[in-house]
Amino acid sequence: MLTQLQFFVSIAFSFVTWGMLAARYVWPRLRDLPRADALRPLLMLHSFRFIGLAFLVPGVVSPDLPSAFAQSAGYGDVIAATLALLSLLLLPSSAGVVSAWIFNLWGSFDLLNAFYQANRTGLSPGQLGAMYFIPTVIVPLLLITHVLVFRILLQRKNESAMRVRRQPA
Repeated sequence: MLTQLQFFVSIAFSFVTWGMLAARYVWPRLRDLPRADALRPLLMLHSFRFIGLAFLVPGVVSPDLPSAFAQSAGYGDVIAATLALLSLLLLPSSAGVVSAWIFNLWGSFDLLNAFYQANRTGLSPGQLGAMYFIPTVIVPLLLITHVLVFRILLQRKNESAMRVRRQPA
């Protein structure tokens, strides 16, 4: 029980710290940039999600790591990384914006599903082995940046609608 508590406290501290960094340093620099420029650094960060494939590597994780969790997390992450790279290639076109929406919906779902799968399979933090740092440090950062991507996508859409309404008839 103490191990689980330590695990969740680590995740909570990570959310707080990454949230403070994003609010203080990241968002102020991104909020006024054109949409494509604001999305690029966030998509680049997510292009490293291929690292999730390490959940499938014997010796990196415990042999008793639930395969349902490992496969879902590993393959879900590599799909998210691929979608992030595709979005980067397609920006600033409208296809890039659509791709960014698809990436962000998939990537958010994938991370939330990993938490669900970990809980459903009774994952113990020790089963993560060397990958312990992923849910305790990286996943909170990724979830916070997904929120920023949603904010950028929605903000720019609202700005476009407001510009259309402001134009004289």
